[in-house]
Amino acid sequence: MAKTLVAYFSRCGEQYGVGDITKGNTSIIADIIASKTSADIFEIKVLNDNYPNRYTPLIQFAKQEKQANARPEIVGTVQNFDEYDTVFIGYPNWWGDMPMPVYTFKESYDFSNKKVYTFCTHEGSGGVHKEDFAIYGHTAQNDKIESEKKVDEWLHKLGVL
Repeated sequence: MAKTLVAYFSRCGEQYGVGDITKGNTSIIADIIASKTSADIFEIKVLNDNYPNRYTPLIQFAKQEKQANARPEIVGTVQNFDEYDTVFIGYPNWWGDMPMPVYTFKESYDFSNKKVYTFCTHEGSGGVHKEDFAIYGHTAQNDKIESEKKVDEWLHKLGVL
């Protein structure tokens, strides 16, 4: 039987375009995807999380990590990763790219023979690749109906639903 995993990295605190949030934009979209695909879910969390909670210091910190090509250590592992046929990977778009903890996650597993789909939240910078799913953070945060509609359209386009 085919198994699906949604792995995501998301942040709370002050976010551009949505203010101070208690549930991350990417987390909201990850939950929608997991619900619609009956997927297991794994949150990518940094072991020594010293990311600032304010927007401007956070983007500066993220820029330094990207320039250093950092690979922050993450918490936990996906049990029985080899049993998953499909993996969705979600992240907020930082500096036109995935946050460095997502690279740590991707480099920790063998994705051979798996369907891998990525999705990101952003506030105007869009996705890294045109086949990615990208949605505004303010839409994820403030418009559940529109978010679910856009996720549905994407999942149908992929042939997952």
